[in-house]
Amino acid sequence: MPCMLIDPSQRYKPYTPLHLQNRQWPTKRSTVPPIWLSTDLRDGNQALANPMTIEQKTTFFELLVECGYKEIEVAYPAASDTDFNFVRGLIEKNQIPDDVWIQVLTPAREDLIRRTVDAVAGSKKAIIHMYNATSPLFRNVVFKNSKEETILLARTHTELVRRLTEECTEKHGTVFRYEYSPETFSQTEPEFAVEICNAVKEAWRKAGTDTLTKIIFNLPATVEIAPPNHFADLVGTLLVYHAPPVNSYEHRWNISTLTYQSVRRFSSVYIRTMIEAGTSVIFRDNIPTLHTGTGIAAAELGVLAGADRVEGCLFGNGERTGNVDLVNLALNYYTQGIYPNVDFSNIQHVIDVVTQCNDLPVHPRHPYAGELVFTAFSGSHQDAIKKGFEDQEKRHSHARSRGESEIWEMPYLPIDPADLGQTYEAVIRVNSQSGKGGIAYLIKQNLHLDIPRKMQIVFYQVIQSIADREAREMTVDDITTAFRAAYHFGGGNHEGRLALRSFKISSVPNPDTADEAEDIRQLDGTISVDGVLRVIRGDGNGPISALIHALRTHLDIDLAVREYTEHSINTETDMQNSRAASYIELVPANDRRSARSWWGVGVDHDIVGSGLRAVLSAVNSHIGDRPLPELKLSVGFSSRSGQSDVASAILNLLGLELPRRLQAAFFEVVQRAAVDSGGEIAHDALSALFKRTYGYDSPSGGVWLKSFELDRAEGGIRLTGEFVLEEKVQRIKGIGNGPLSALLACLHKSIDGSLVIREYSEHALGHGSEVGAVSYVELVYEVTENGQTRKTSGWGVASDTDIAASGLHAVVSAASRVGVVWKTRA
Repeated sequence: MPCMLIDPSQRYKPYTPLHLQNRQWPTKRSTVPPIWLSTDLRDGNQALANPMTIEQKTTFFELLVECGYKEIEVAYPAASDTDFNFVRGLIEKNQIPDDVWIQVLTPAREDLIRRTVDAVAGSKKAIIHMYNATSPLFRNVVFKNSKEETILLARTHTELVRRLTEECTEKHGTVFRYEYSPETFSQTEPEFAVEICNAVKEAWRKAGTDTLTKIIFNLPATVEIAPPNHFADLVGTLLVYHAPPVNSYEHRWNISTLTYQSVRRFSSVYIRTMIEAGTSVIFRDNIPTLHTGTGIAAAELGVLAGADRVEGCLFGNGERTGNVDLVNLALNYYTQGIYPNVDFSNIQHVIDVVTQCNDLPVHPRHPYAGELVFTAFSGSHQDAIKKGFEDQEKRHSHARSRGESEIWEMPYLPIDPADLGQTYEAVIRVNSQSGKGGIAYLIKQNLHLDIPRKMQIVFYQVIQSIADREAREMTVDDITTAFRAAYHFGGGNHEGRLALRSFKISSVPNPDTADEAEDIRQLDGTISVDGVLRVIRGDGNGPISALIHALRTHLDIDLAVREYTEHSINTETDMQNSRAASYIELVPANDRRSARSWWGVGVDHDIVGSGLRAVLSAVNSHIGDRPLPELKLSVGFSSRSGQSDVASAILNLLGLELPRRLQAAFFEVVQRAAVDSGGEIAHDALSALFKRTYGYDSPSGGVWLKSFELDRAEGGIRLTGEFVLEEKVQRIKGIGNGPLSALLACLHKSIDGSLVIREYSEHALGHGSEVGAVSYVELVYEVTENGQTRKTSGWGVASDTDIAASGLHAVVSAASRVGVVWKTRA
C-alpha cells in the first residue's frame, strides 16, 4: 500500500533560494491598496462542477460592480457559446459601468483570439489577456517547443492581437489594453521570462508611460513551489537585476495570489518596471492558485516587493485548490487602516450571492467571512473579549469627548464585526469549554444585565451542568432561558412561587431611638404566593430590610443580606425608559458566613422596586418546593386571625389593596363581628361586612353623590353636584384647588363643623379594557355641639372607571360615616 516516504528527498526536489545581499522589501509597509481584478466569472467559473448560468453570472457581475471592482475578467469567450453570449449580453444591454474595464482571456491561438476580440467589440473598455506556458516542464513535456518557438508563439500572436484590436477600435470605438502572461512563471527561468516579455513588448509596439499604453505583464505562480518570501525575492531580484539607468522609468510590481483550500495554492505577481531603458511596461499577477497554502502571504509580500495589481476570486474559488481570496486580502489592508477601494460593509450579502452562484459553501473558519471567525468558545478568550469591550467603551467615550479617533483594539478580534455588517451576537458562544466571562458577556448583551463576579461563578456552574449533560453548544437562547429559570427572571413561565404585585414604602419615626436617629421604613405590599395574593407588612432601616422582615413575619422565611449591587440599564434611543437592575445575595439569618447562599436579580423602572424583586428572586431559589404557611380563605377567620390575613382575604375577594390604616380599622370591625358570631366569620360574610361597613359598591348613609360636573373657575376647580341628602336632591356648587377640595366646599355648605381629608390613596382595579380605579379616603370631622367639641373619623371606599369619580364617591361615602350634622335637619 502506498504511503508517505521516510525520505521524501528521493522524490521531491527543494526549491533553489535566491541569495540576495540587500533585500529592501522586508522593511517596507504598504500604504495604498493594489489594483484589484476579479476573475470569478472566468477562472472561478471554469473551476465549478456546474458552471454558472448566464443569469447567475449576471448576478455575480452586478455584485462585483456593487462592491467597487473596476477591473473584472468576465469570460474565456472562445471556450463556449455560453461565455461568448454572456459577454455580448453585458455589452448589448449596456450593463457595464463606464468606469469598469472588462477583461477576457485567450490562449495564443489565432482562431481563439479572433473569437475573443469579436466578443468585446462595441464595449467601452476592454483588456485582452493572452497567455502561453513558458516553464521548462511545459516547453519540453506538454508542447515540445524550444525557447525560440515559445517566444515566436508569443510574438506573432501579440502582433495579431494588436492588429485586431486596432481594427476593432476604428470600427466600434472600443478602447483596449493588453495583458500578457508567461504562464507557469514561477517555474520559468527568470532570464527567459525577461526575454519573452521583451519580445512581446516589441511586438506590441505601443508600450508607453500612461495607463492605456502600458502593457500588463502577468507573472503568475501557476503552481507554488516555494515559500512566499522566495516569491517576493524573485520579484525584487527582477527589479534590481533588470533596472535601467536611474530616473529613466518607474519601478513597481503588482501581484495577485490565492488563499489555500487544501494543500496546494497559486500565487502570481504583477511588476511595473523597465525591461529596457526608456520603455515602461507593467508586470502583473494573474489567476494565482494555492498549491502550498501561501497565496495570501505571497501576494502581500509581492506587493511589498513592488507589485501593484492583484487578480483573484471572492473567498478563494478557482481551479484545484483555488485562487487568492480577494476578500481576505482587501480586509487585511483594511485592518491596517488602509481603505481597500472595495466595499464589504454587508459581507453576508456577498456571501449569499457567491455561495448561491458557485454552489460552494464558505468555510466556517474562513477569514473574515466564516460563521465562526468572530466566535470564542474558550473561557480565557471569552473573558479577554469581555474585558476588551468594557475597556474600549471607556476609551471610545474619552476619545469622543476629545474629538479623537475611536481606535479599535480588541483581544482576538482584529476587525470590528460591525464594519462588515455583522452583529456581536456570535462573538461569544458557549460549550463545555467556556468560562464565566463569556457567559456573563452574553447575558449582558442580550438581557442588559451586568451580573456581579460572584453571581457569574454561580451561574457558570448552572450552564456547565447543562452543557456537560447535553454535550452540545449552548445557544444564546439556551443561556438566557437557563438564566430566567434559575433566577425566576422575566415573569411568565419563569415567575417564581413568590412574585411582587405592588408595594408602598413610608417613613415613620423610630419609637425606640433618640430623636436624631433615622426614621424606619415601613413596607406595605402585595405579593402572590403560589398564585394567591397576600398582603404583607414589614419594618426596617430600608425597603429591602423591611421586605425581609415582612417575609419572616408572614411566611417564616428567615434570611439576611450578604451582598447587594445595582446599576442602571440605559436605552440609548429612549433614555426616559431607563431601568434599574439589582442583584442580591441572601444567606441564613443565623449564619451570615454560610457556604450556602442564594442569588437574585430584579429589574424595574424604580430602583426600590428592582431591589425588592431581587430579594424575591433569591427567596424563590431558597424555598424551592417547601410548603409555606397558607392563607385558608375557604375555612374562614377566627378572632385570632392577623390583620394581614384579613387584608389578604379582601385583596383576593375584591381586588382591593387596603392602605395600612384602613387595614387596622377594618381588622377591629372583623374582630367584633367574629366575637358576635361565635368566634368565626365566614368567607362570604367577610366580603359583605366590608361592603356594608364602607358603602363599597352601593351608596349608603345620609348622603350620596348622584351626578357632578367639573369645570374651571376663578380660584380653581368648580364642582356642580346633585347630592341626595336624606332622600332629597340638592344642587350644590363649590370651588377648590382640585376636585376633592371642591367637593368638601360643597359639603361645608350643608353641614355644621368641618371636614378634613387625613389620608387618600388609589390604585388601578381590573385588567385590560376593564381597568378602572378604586379610591380610599379617611375623613376627620370636627363639630361643636352644646359647647362641646366632637372629633370623629371614618373611611370611605369607592370604585369607578374614572379616577376623579372614584375619589369623589369615596369622600361622600366617608362623610356618611363620621356622624356629620346636616344643616337640612335644622
